[in-house]
Amino acid sequence: MENPVTPDEKLRVEERAVELLKTVYDPEIPVDIYSLGLIYKIDFDEERCLHVDMTLTAPSCPAAEFLMEDIRIRLESIEGVKSTDIQLVFEPEWNQDMMTEEAKLELGFL
Repeated sequence: MENPVTPDEKLRVEERAVELLKTVYDPEIPVDIYSLGLIYKIDFDEERCLHVDMTLTAPSCPAAEFLMEDIRIRLESIEGVKSTDIQLVFEPEWNQDMMTEEAKLELGFL
């Protein structure tokens, strides 16, 4: 049987997930998906599954499948992660207020 997930490992995996999500860019916007506020939840559980709830800037985003597969590949590369569960959610609906200050500045919203 595998060792239980320690609080330190949980934190390490979740922080690494954020680092990797900051390398995934929306193909239509020159800002990463984390800074855009598209990631709603990151949770590493006892089964070593990394759960991510995310949204898109628009429900009809043509790059949705590409983005989700890119995210899955990156997250599954994290040491200790056995599987990923990426849920596409549309509640709450994404809006520009969810972006970081840096993203708003980059896109000229400030």
